[in-house]
Amino acid sequence: MSSHQHAELPQVKPLVALSGTAKEGAIGPTLGLIDIGESEYAYLFQVSLPGVRDKGNLKCDIQRDGKVQIEGMISESQLLKNASEVYQVNVQELCPPGPFTVSFSLPGAVDPRLCSLTFRQDGILEVVVLKFGLPRVSAEGLSENWSNGWFQPS
Repeated sequence: MSSHQHAELPQVKPLVALSGTAKEGAIGPTLGLIDIGESEYAYLFQVSLPGVRDKGNLKCDIQRDGKVQIEGMISESQLLKNASEVYQVNVQELCPPGPFTVSFSLPGAVDPRLCSLTFRQDGILEVVVLKFGLPRVSAEGLSENWSNGWFQPS
């Protein structure tokens, strides 16, 4: 096998721990589903966070050993709004309001100082974090989302 080919490793589903409303979310869209991807230099993970409306309510703590913990708050809303109407909530099957925690581990060590966090409008938190032990890289030219693992208030 040449040095440019990688051996196919069996896919191992990461252990994901949920607490708060994430654990009780069986009545609506599942909170805390994750996808993890890997390149030569970084990991990308995406976490479903339906019901999170404000990225200011999110904290994403990434440890050097690859442990990730996401904490947040699902806002309570008695009113639903669209472009032209306001509706009273009669049935609530989406994630219940309250605090939640999603914890999992990436496949390897990372440099938590070098990560890019994006909270997409579809309720997906998308994070790219560089692997640990890579040659030093300059922050010049990195997108404004690159931070130390915390959302910067907009």
